[in-house]
Amino acid sequence: MIMYLNGEYVPRGLALIPVEDRSFLFGDGIYEGVRAVGGKMFEWGAHADRMINGLNGLRITFTAAQVNALEEVCEQVVERNGLVEGEAFVYLQVSRGAAPRAHAFPPASVHPTVFVSASRLVVPRAMRDTGCAAVMFPDMRWKRRDWKTVNLLGNVLARQAASEAGAYEAILHEDGIVTEGAATNVFAVFDGVLHTHPLTSRILPGITRIVVMDLIAEHKLMVREEPIPVAKLASAEEIFICGSTTDVTPVVTIDGKPVGGGAPGPLTVLLREAFEARLYHAAGAGR
Repeated sequence: MIMYLNGEYVPRGLALIPVEDRSFLFGDGIYEGVRAVGGKMFEWGAHADRMINGLNGLRITFTAAQVNALEEVCEQVVERNGLVEGEAFVYLQVSRGAAPRAHAFPPASVHPTVFVSASRLVVPRAMRDTGCAAVMFPDMRWKRRDWKTVNLLGNVLARQAASEAGAYEAILHEDGIVTEGAATNVFAVFDGVLHTHPLTSRILPGITRIVVMDLIAEHKLMVREEPIPVAKLASAEEIFICGSTTDVTPVVTIDGKPVGGGAPGPLTVLLREAFEARLYHAAGAGR
């Protein structure tokens, strides 16, 4: 496996990061996970904008031009690993760099650590078609979830709870409100109308969410961006989650109880099919 680290393409065994890197010591970094289809990055511009926003929020000195230049790096990593045919997951991370451990920022002479890797993505088509199970889990994350930081302990614990329950995703809640999934955004249907949490610091502005909202408008569906009370979730006719490796996936049970009729609903199916059409048309590739 070939990886990119600080300007060089190196074998995985040589991609070594100092133990004093602040991503290791403090979770002090921003990352993105990008879907690659046919060697091309899907919605790269949106991923780059989100990364720039997070880096600016953490005050990591890494310019918009440097972020945009990583698109070519991502494509190179995909190509060098023989992943142009089919689909891949590309991970890129920028940390504040390596310096002796101290909470305050290191001197300006310390440069960010830049890392990119890619791996084969096998899409679970059956789960997209038949739906997945989810569990409810308290949202224990910090307050700036709109920045995609590498500090993911809350997400890790939530996904572990889902795994132990035999479920795919954990739906997070805080103060009686559904926020998002551990690694996805959440949509629910009530009385034929789609609902999802508004874009605030409480949730990550998902790239797939952006595309789904565009598809909702394209198909002239009704949507309300407003908090969903946990107490109301049990009455949802449909629920689906979405993300860069999750696409649009129906949720058919939560904590073992069926959602709606216990099968993917019509709006979810429509948006899943529309999203896949957009994804593969944009890449100029088939499944």
